[in-house]
Amino acid sequence: MSEPVTATSGALFERARDGDTAAWEALVARYHPMLWSIARAHGLSGPAAEDVVQTTWLRLVQHLGDLRSPDGVGAWLATTCRRECVPRVPVPAPRPPLDRPDPRPGPEPVCVARDQVSRVAAALESLSEPCRRMLRLLAAAAPYAEVAAALGLAPGGVGPARARCLRALRAALGD
Repeated sequence: MSEPVTATSGALFERARDGDTAAWEALVARYHPMLWSIARAHGLSGPAAEDVVQTTWLRLVQHLGDLRSPDGVGAWLATTCRRECVPRVPVPAPRPPLDRPDPRPGPEPVCVARDQVSRVAAALESLSEPCRRMLRLLAAAAPYAEVAAALGLAPGGVGPARARCLRALRAALGD
């Protein structure tokens, strides 16, 4: 018998199929780097690439009797490896169909909303300090009792003061 390293792939395959451990080792030495290269070319690395390469060798063992041309073992391994890579390649999320509008807001509503927030913030800053504090506390959903205590008002005075501050805010906004 010839040395396993110099034997043809077909001869190595036939000997490996017959149980020759040295022939298996020679096949692995010959094709293992190619299989890793295919896995990496499909974007796999680390454990995912290792799984593909090991599964490819397992498929060869499972199909030892099915290979019609022992000289084609390299091509068979390459094809099998590529097929094993396909389910593991991440699939991009589908895009919305072209006939349906994108549900996300476009730039115009975002710009309008930012402009409104800026206008309200500027109008709020133009108010007196007590009104600014009151409206900020109320916007934070503070109870009237807490707002009254924070501003030194009687609990019954928060409602009328709130109405005055909101009128002043509307006036500052020009509404």
